[in-house]
Amino acid sequence: MPRTVATVTPVDLTTLLDFVRPRHRMLLVTTRGDGRPQVSPVSGGVDDAGRLVVSTYPGRAKTRNAERDPRVSVCVLSDEWDGPWVQVDGSAEVLHMPEAEDALVDYYRCIAGEHPDWDEYRAAMRLQGKSLLRITPERWGPLATGGFPADVASRLDAAD
Repeated sequence: MPRTVATVTPVDLTTLLDFVRPRHRMLLVTTRGDGRPQVSPVSGGVDDAGRLVVSTYPGRAKTRNAERDPRVSVCVLSDEWDGPWVQVDGSAEVLHMPEAEDALVDYYRCIAGEHPDWDEYRAAMRLQGKSLLRITPERWGPLATGGFPADVASRLDAAD
């Protein structure tokens, strides 16, 4: 049986954003005050301006870290564990209420579509004191899939 071969596919920004839009499972990496990474599993999307967006709260480590050092990385995962993924590096902008309110509506739309009651949603976001991270992509790795390196897979297939 042929082995799965790992792939890497370089992409431009448009293709990157098309890849990210339907994928909402992400690992956000910020930098702690001591320089070590802080990794947070998050749900995210892509706004109309091509920024990755993540809903959060002002007191969360990811929020405080991004305010101190806006350089962040996001690993965008596929729903299936062995599906394609990509790392995006960029600069984060942190929005707090009330500035975040309209941006949170955009966030919801890019994740889940239209809300049945936008007034209710806005009120809930104000009550919760939500914040939003907007990450402008600056560089990104290729779209990648896991598997064996091609030379290893061919040696293993030949040995079978």
